[in-house]
Amino acid sequence: MNEKVYKTINGVGIVNLVLGICLIAAAVGVGVTMIVTGVKLLKSKASILL
Repeated sequence: MNEKVYKTINGVGIVNLVLGICLIAAAVGVGVTMIVTGVKLLKSKASILL
């Protein structure tokens, strides 16, 4: 019984670790994309008239 609980908890921990790494990678990708688009907007700021 104890071994089954240990294996279940171990499996859940591994899944949580993998999901956390994937979320960090996605957040870094979104951050880089936002920085790149912000730089593009700043470069074209002179041609934008309001």
